[in-house]
Amino acid sequence: MFNDKLNSYNLILASGSPRRQQFFKDLGLTFEIRLKPVKEEYPNRLSHFEISDYLAQLKSLPFKDELKDNDILITSDTIVWLNAIALGKPRNHQEAFEMLTSMSDKTHEVITSVCFTSKHTQMTVNAITKVTFKALTEDEINHYIHRCKPFDKAGAYGIQEWIGQIGITHIEGSYTNVVGLPTHLVYKTLNSMVL
Repeated sequence: MFNDKLNSYNLILASGSPRRQQFFKDLGLTFEIRLKPVKEEYPNRLSHFEISDYLAQLKSLPFKDELKDNDILITSDTIVWLNAIALGKPRNHQEAFEMLTSMSDKTHEVITSVCFTSKHTQMTVNAITKVTFKALTEDEINHYIHRCKPFDKAGAYGIQEWIGQIGITHIEGSYTNVVGLPTHLVYKTLNSMVL
C-alpha cells in the first residue's frame, strides 16, 4: 500500500525534533535523519503562514546539491501566531514566561509548514490549528517552565505536556499539527508525490 509505493524512494527527515521523528515512525515510514544548521531568520514583510513556509523552504537549501534522483527531503517549521505576531522558540525562562502569559485566556494559531524537496521539484504545505488557553496563573506558568523546560518549542509549550493537560480548553483543527507535524498532510503529500 502506502509504504510499498515509497520503497523506491529514500526519505530524509531534516529535523532533530523527537516528536517529528516519532510521528514518522508511527506512520510506518522508513527514513534517515540528516541535520544541517540553518539560521532561522525571515524577512519582516512576511506574516502568518508565509513565515513558516519560508523557514521550512530555507531549511532545505543546505541539502540542494546533494539530493539524488530517488531522495525526498522533508523539512518543517512551526510558529505560534498571536495578535499578528509570530512566537518562535524562547531563549530563556523570562521569554517563555512572557509568551505563555500573552497566550493566557486567549486563542492563538499554531502553524506548521512542511516542505518536500526532491532533485527536481519542491512542494510546501501547511496546517493551521486554533488553540485556546484558560487563564493561566503565574504559579502554573512557572511550574511548567521549571518542570518541562520548553525552550525547543514554538510558543514555549507542548500540547502533550502538563500545561496542555491543565490549560488548553479548546482546539480547532489537527492535534498532531500542534505537537509539531500535520501527519495527515504528510501522508497525503507523499502519496501524491509517489503515484
